[in-house]
Parts: sequence; C-alpha cells; structure tokens
Amino acid sequence: MAKTRRKQSESDIVVLERTGDGRQMSKSRTAQQASVAPLAGHGSTRLPAVEVDGYNSQLRDEEGFVGDKARRAAFFEGLDTWRELAARKGKDLFDDTPTSELSKRSLDKTFLEGNVRGQAVMLSAIEDYAQQLATVARRLLRTKEWRDTQRIAVGGGLRASRFAEIAIARTELLLRQAGTEIELAPIRHDPDEAGLIGAVHLAPSWMFGGHDSIVAVDIGGSNIRAGIVELNAKKKPDLSAVAVNASELWRHADEEVDRAAAIERLVDMLNGLIAGAEKSGMQLAPFIGIGCPGAIAPDGSIEEGAQNLPGNWSSSRFNLPEALREAIPAIRGDETVVVMHNDAVVQGLSQRPFMADVEGWGVLTIGTGLGNAHFTNRGKLES
Repeated sequence: MAKTRRKQSESDIVVLERTGDGRQMSKSRTAQQASVAPLAGHGSTRLPAVEVDGYNSQLRDEEGFVGDKARRAAFFEGLDTWRELAARKGKDLFDDTPTSELSKRSLDKTFLEGNVRGQAVMLSAIEDYAQQLATVARRLLRTKEWRDTQRIAVGGGLRASRFAEIAIARTELLLRQAGTEIELAPIRHDPDEAGLIGAVHLAPSWMFGGHDSIVAVDIGGSNIRAGIVELNAKKKPDLSAVAVNASELWRHADEEVDRAAAIERLVDMLNGLIAGAEKSGMQLAPFIGIGCPGAIAPDGSIEEGAQNLPGNWSSSRFNLPEALREAIPAIRGDETVVVMHNDAVVQGLSQRPFMADVEGWGVLTIGTGLGNAHFTNRGKLES
C-alpha cells in the first residue's frame, strides 16, 4: 500500500509576506487569511501544478518489496548471470571486470557495437529486466493511486543509457501485450539534472517575480547534488525551458562521514553555488527546493526510507530544512524558504511541462531502489 501521510491542516500552510521595510518574512496563517497563494508544505499532496496522489509505495509479495525487482542492481544481477553463461565457452566479454564496475558507456558500446555474443548477453539482460519492470508497473497500476494512469516517465541513473531506453520501450510493449494500454518514456532531462529541475515546481509562480533562478538539492543514496536552476520563464512561460546553470556533485557513498559532516559539506556546496550565481548577476529567488529519499512529514522530518544516507536522517531530533535555513538564513537579502519533498516526486515534477496532454501520470526512478510517484494535473501550467 502507498505510504499514508498526515494531511496538512490550514495552519500548516506557510506564506511569504513583505514587512514594512520590504524584507520577506515567513509566517503561518490559514488559507482564508493568506493574501497570496500559499507555499506548498514539506511532502505536500497539493503542489502548485499537480496533486501528488501517492509516492514511495512499498508493495510487497512473498519475496519482499516488489520494487526491488526493478532497481538498478536487479539489471546488473541479471547481466551477471548471462555473462557467466556466455563465459563457459570462450573469453569473458568484459575482461574479468566485475559486473558492478562496468560503466553504462561500456555496456552501450557492447550492445551497439559488440560482437554477436556480447549483444546477445545484453539483449538477454534487457529482456529479463523489462519483464521485471513490467511486473512492478502492473502491480502499481492496480493500486488506487495509480488507477487510470495514462503515461509513466522513467528516470533515475540507469535511464541514462541506450540499453535502458530499450528496456523501457520493451516494458511498454509487454504491458500492451498483456492488455494494459499505457505509454512509457524516459524522462526528458538528463537524470542527473532532473532531480534539480523538478524543484522549481515546489514553488508557486508568484515567488519568481523579479527572479530568474532558484537553488536546488537532490539527495540520493550514493550522491548529493546541488545546483542553480534557471527558470528561463520569459522564453517558455510553461517552464519547459528550465535548465541547470551550475551544479556540484558529492559522492558520499565513497566516504565514511556522519550526518553532521554531510550537512556541513552540503552547506559549503550551496554557499559556493549561491556566491557564484550572485557574482554572475543571476537574480536568485530566496528559495531552496530539496528532493530527498523517504516519506517526508509536514514538519520536514523524514519518517522512513532514509537508510542509505550518511547517519541517522530519520531521527526526530533532525530536520534538514531547518538545518539549511539556519545555515543559510537569507539569499540576496531575503529570508530563505526551504521546501522538501520525496526525491521521486521531485524528479517526476521535471516532467510536468511535458504532461499537459494527460490528466493522470506517474514516474518510476531506477536507482539504489525503485522510486515511484503518481500525479494528477491541476489546470494549466504557467509562470
């Protein structure tokens, strides 16, 4: 079943008001009292352009979490099996390099330019993975949140390869063969940038007045990425031209760091990016949008699902949005506002400008786990 989250009350809504001297001030008020459209809260089910019908669905069967069958590691486990079978007669296809260390580029080269045996191994692994992904998709589509889905975008790190794109297309065919008419497509943006770009859709359009960019953070089980995202709203008012202007990546999985050190490193990354943006003349909005693994509570804490992050991020004594507001209290003289949501939700939001022709749609993100989120569009998307 989908993760159940407490609904936000009207008193949870946060708006920005101008004080007498022109500074911005955050203040809790009811929706009836608010003089401007409210900011979405952390983990909110209602965002400016969509309703979030559900995310972080933890479907189970007798073997455990259904989504684990289609995580990134599942593809490589299948590839390893076919690789061993091929090596029984002849030289190993990848010169004894462990499967887990093979790059997506080398696998694409084997798939597109390799010999017949290598291509056969890749095709076999692709077929196995597509079957598994189709199984997960069918299970999700039977849930209440995913019923009547018209399109599914597939993102995550594995998507950035030709063999994964073939697997996604094969999954669509398998679903149609089984009687499920649905469209599957890779996310439009580079998956390394989609988790930053989607953060734009956590903020209401009024907040962009006089600004041309925001600060975004994408937290994953292996990496933390921070960036400056340009709105390009004058060029495309529907936000379809949003782009990452600058970014910095830190692979925390390669280091033994605790939570405090990880937050300190993230703050350093953000301060450097903000300074660079201001130096180049960008008009940053006083907003930081965050995508983070797990179920995000209305107060900004992480209820569960953050086990792959450095340290205990699910502690009741830890709140990432509050930590960042304390470390970066203002951006260009205005009080910093931070909004955090689930990472699959935020990556999915990057697709919102390209989903105007459907009502209900979902996203699957293939990474350390298989992230998922489902959306219903809320009218026309404008900036």
